Amino acid sequence: MEEFAKKVLERCSVDGVSYADVRFVETRFEELVVKNGQPETIKSDCKIGFGVRLIYNGAWGFASSSILSDEEGERVAKLAIEIAKASAYLKRRDVILAPAKPVKAKHRMPFEIDPFEVPLEERLSLLLRVDELMRSVEGIQLSEASMSLWHQRKLFVSTEGAAIEQERIEVGAGMTATAVRGSDVQRRSYPAAHGGNFAAKGYEFILSLNLEEHARRIAMEAVQLLDTEPCPSTVTTVIIGSNQMALQVHESCGHPTELDRVFGTEASFAGTSFLTPDKLGNFEYGSQIVNIVADATIEGSLGSFAYDDEGIPGQRFHLVKEGIFVGYLASRETAPLIGLKGSNGTMRAENYNAIPLIRMTNINLEPGDCTLEEMISDVGEGIFMDTNKSWSIDDKRLNFQFGCEIAWLIRNGRLVKMIKNPTYTGITYEFWRNCDAVGNESEWQLWGLPNCGKGEPMQTMHVGHGVPPARFRNVRVGVVK
Repeated sequence: MEEFAKKVLERCSVDGVSYADVRFVETRFEELVVKNGQPETIKSDCKIGFGVRLIYNGAWGFASSSILSDEEGERVAKLAIEIAKASAYLKRRDVILAPAKPVKAKHRMPFEIDPFEVPLEERLSLLLRVDELMRSVEGIQLSEASMSLWHQRKLFVSTEGAAIEQERIEVGAGMTATAVRGSDVQRRSYPAAHGGNFAAKGYEFILSLNLEEHARRIAMEAVQLLDTEPCPSTVTTVIIGSNQMALQVHESCGHPTELDRVFGTEASFAGTSFLTPDKLGNFEYGSQIVNIVADATIEGSLGSFAYDDEGIPGQRFHLVKEGIFVGYLASRETAPLIGLKGSNGTMRAENYNAIPLIRMTNINLEPGDCTLEEMISDVGEGIFMDTNKSWSIDDKRLNFQFGCEIAWLIRNGRLVKMIKNPTYTGITYEFWRNCDAVGNESEWQLWGLPNCGKGEPMQTMHVGHGVPPARFRNVRVGVVK
């Protein structure tokens, strides 16, 4: 495919074009869903094609196609140029790219068991057994187990001389049990809500989740929740479990540090950001124990990669250091606008037919120095919450409310009673400034999210979060009065 891509690049070599790149992407996807003892979804899909991105007269143009022929390559290149010409009439400023060293490389993410080689019957049988175990618990009205597989190959070439091939396998699985009594609906998920947990690994990751071992437990918890009291409405100390912390970091730190949001190019769909450039290096985002990093270098994590879709190496850097906001997720175009020397490698596209956007990699809360047990033991009155159920956050990523599947009241340093429908709300920087304990390395866990939405038309990106549980003081919980 490299020869084809280079031919397309040659078609972009016309007066006025200062830069061009071609991305070839082949993506294979399989999904299995079992619901109430029956297969509901058995899906297999493959997409293949190429996209052309270029700068003509200081403006971007992009076009793509699933037809891999010389004639189509020429047509798509010409179309990208025409789109850039039209865009140039409305540009606010010329696109200027930060310098980047052109890379020639091949990278294949390691895995142990190719999930696509595992027979469909074996994968489906696992989900059916998990589903049956959940339904064996009296009171469960709905049971669901799912599994997803991806295999992607990419080729990136540019007029600057870059030529990068990448290949990766991704997998994920999970289950949910739902109990119903009248109008009361309670659910429990494992290992996380919204489809489970995901990683850039092989089928060995699916096996490591031990779904069968946890099926009856989460089903029993769903039934138990029907008989518990609701979350009280008060201001109290809250400890947030690792799974819920992943979404907290995602929504209240990952998204607001995307530099295209700051400059308003994301405003029409998913909001802007309260982290404006004047705050860089001096704004107190959280307490001194809050350290948040973007890290695309963690082996096996969903948000990791060797090179982004501009050919920039994956990197590790701080977004928040000792409570101070110190960094953005940036591209070659946005980096110079705030004085950065170069991109920090966060531009990615969902597929060949989408233009790259600034996206999260692995946005991680760095470990602290205590265990979850120690955090709980130091609380007189409080609540421990985990596993996301709902979320809402404003356009600037400032005011938020989250709901969790399950919680426990804490009294005198002990978990004393399960409660249902727990919610908490806050203002992002006030919330993080009230963080007074962060779990240590033994509590730190990686979570993969394959459904981060952004852009118009929307692109769904796979990202990751490494987080421990953490404790926050003076948090409003329950119904806001």
